[in-house]
Amino acid sequence: MDLSDFMDGDEPISYEKARKFFAQDPAQKWAAYVAGTILVLMTELGVRFEDSLSFLVSSAVPEGKGVSSSAAVEVASMSAIAAAHGLSIDPRDLAILCQKVENHIVGAPCGVMDQMTSSCGEANKLLAMICQPAEVVGLVEIPNHVRFWGIDSGIRHSVGGADYGSVRVGAYMGRKMIKSMASSILSQSVSSANGGNSDELEDEGIDLLEMEASLDYLCNLSPHRYEARYADKVPDTMLGQTFIEEYLDHDDPVTVIDGKRSYSVRAPARHPIYENFRVKTFKALLTSATSEEQLTALGGLLYQCHYSYSACGLGSDGTNRLVQLVQGMQHNKSKSEDGTLYGAKITGGGSGGTVCVIGRNSLRSSQQILEIQQRYKAATGYLPLIFEGSSPGAGKFGYLRIRRRISL
Repeated sequence: MDLSDFMDGDEPISYEKARKFFAQDPAQKWAAYVAGTILVLMTELGVRFEDSLSFLVSSAVPEGKGVSSSAAVEVASMSAIAAAHGLSIDPRDLAILCQKVENHIVGAPCGVMDQMTSSCGEANKLLAMICQPAEVVGLVEIPNHVRFWGIDSGIRHSVGGADYGSVRVGAYMGRKMIKSMASSILSQSVSSANGGNSDELEDEGIDLLEMEASLDYLCNLSPHRYEARYADKVPDTMLGQTFIEEYLDHDDPVTVIDGKRSYSVRAPARHPIYENFRVKTFKALLTSATSEEQLTALGGLLYQCHYSYSACGLGSDGTNRLVQLVQGMQHNKSKSEDGTLYGAKITGGGSGGTVCVIGRNSLRSSQQILEIQQRYKAATGYLPLIFEGSSPGAGKFGYLRIRRRISL
């Protein structure tokens, strides 16, 4: 493509025009992940490119498997462009810019977690972060006795798929409802207090209700508070038009409500509330003393995550089968044996892709993973890809500059 395709006179074209440009040919839409980084740099940082750019994309990240291959190619592309043009971009800022590529040019309503790990991650560590919008709170060393595997279900995953988008809409609907309920309770409590009954307001906690009435992120609502006040009032599903008539909008900048569509609301709203609690618990457990109970609890959290995500409508027969095979391996051991595999969960945007398995770092665990691979093939006809290990993110790795040597 010509760089001029990205220009409208002296200014860069809009993200909407770019999205339509790459969508013209479905076979070429993948180029948005790479070339889209150029437009984002032009639009957000005012960079202008006078010379042509040639890209060679070489990747060992399995594509379409739900392990952030799109984020990896975005981060790699933007890092290469920045290095070649002398741009110094903080790894966190680079991740946020890459998210704009995916949200606005590719048109996938993803969060920033994948781009942050691709940019800010470190080898043999888990990245602890809060997506509000993208704050790294630390890195957690993976203990030597713990090991992670990825097992591919063979079912192609796409974060741009309608399922992921509709679940996101449902979560935003749930947040709007909870905020509305909190505002209503707050108004009633203030009225009661003005009428002389201040005990009820004191018991409820005006500060708490005010926070919930202006809730920015569902995960900031604690599970116990959700259960106490809102869980039984959030509907299982709601028609888009019904929601619009009552609440006007769901306040999400990257998705649109289809008035004729019925959306799951309760499960998508509940998931981030409990998932945040699970992540914090997982982090605390991972840094605690080594024990069988530690590994069992870590695995249990993965199972909970898997079934919560699946309840949103983002599961698949293949990923469920893999999780069940891990459960079978875990629970069919004799009482005299130490555990090897402890838990598994679907990864990425769901609806297929990869299952992450946690286990003891031992030869027996690796043998069981291979056994699961063969059992899955026997049941489905597909031999799943197995991968493991880690590497530094782009921020830690830096870049390699290749210079042409001219012989005289």
